[in-house]
Amino acid sequence: MPDLTSSASLLLLWALIGYGLGSIPFGLLLAKGMGLGNLRQIGSGNIGATNVLRTGNKPAAALTLLLDGGKGAAAVGLARIFATEDAAQLAGLAAFIGHCFPVWLKFKGGKGVATFLGLLLALAWPVGLASCATWAVTARVTRISSFAALVAAALCTIWMLVLGAGTAMLLGAVLTILIFWTHRTNITRLRAGTEPKIGQK
Repeated sequence: MPDLTSSASLLLLWALIGYGLGSIPFGLLLAKGMGLGNLRQIGSGNIGATNVLRTGNKPAAALTLLLDGGKGAAAVGLARIFATEDAAQLAGLAAFIGHCFPVWLKFKGGKGVATFLGLLLALAWPVGLASCATWAVTARVTRISSFAALVAAALCTIWMLVLGAGTAMLLGAVLTILIFWTHRTNITRLRAGTEPKIGQK
């Protein structure tokens, strides 16, 4: 983990900023704004890009992916510019938590994959690229988004170690645990062989 150089009040401030950014439900807002229906009543009911794709609108899904990733990256980047590395890591974690458990949606948000990848790209871009590539290759082979996310999350701390981002390994481990938690129902379906594939409505 990075050296703790920020005061408790500053860390709290950036945690709140990160959470606020992460809690913006872009998928839900885009689906409503583009007339795609209520995501809560479509597919898995999730607010992320994979479920937006189940509406059949690929541009909306791509935009959701970019925006959900962007809010994780923004949390890290802003904290790094205006504060310190410990605040940047905390802001990134808070953005992830905000996406998964937004207060505006009664703490029922998304599963955090895009936000996870976005914050990794901002935190340590080689690790972010490696994690994105891991997701992309796994998704290409299996056509199962959730499995690709689990593999990318499981390997992120290894990428941190290999690519010289050891100070972020504690954050990586926490994110891995959280992603496995948010995907617990997917894991059950994967074991049963009933998990839907990418693009399946």
